[in-house]
Amino acid sequence: MTPTYPKWSVSHIPGAHKTTMKMFNKRAEVKWYEIGVFTKDFQPIPFVSKFKIIHIPYLGHVTFDVYISSANIKRTEYICSMSKLRGAINNQAMIATKICSRLK
Repeated sequence: MTPTYPKWSVSHIPGAHKTTMKMFNKRAEVKWYEIGVFTKDFQPIPFVSKFKIIHIPYLGHVTFDVYISSANIKRTEYICSMSKLRGAINNQAMIATKICSRLK
């Protein structure tokens, strides 16, 4: 997920800030990712995005905006993606990943 250190900017929506993120999928077994916004202690913070669960085909990429209330700017530390996996395929172990970008 890029940028690694995103910055908030003023949104066209009063009382909200936004940042733009990009994701690239290098994992053939993963097609869905869940987006989350968190405090430094990984407590969830309410946010708005076009999708909270994003479909990204293998070797595909997507760009999306994340919006939060201006009141939560100081509490927000991370924007994370977590791979969403279906059940085991051929009884192989599956690894789910959580990758975070830290806000400046």
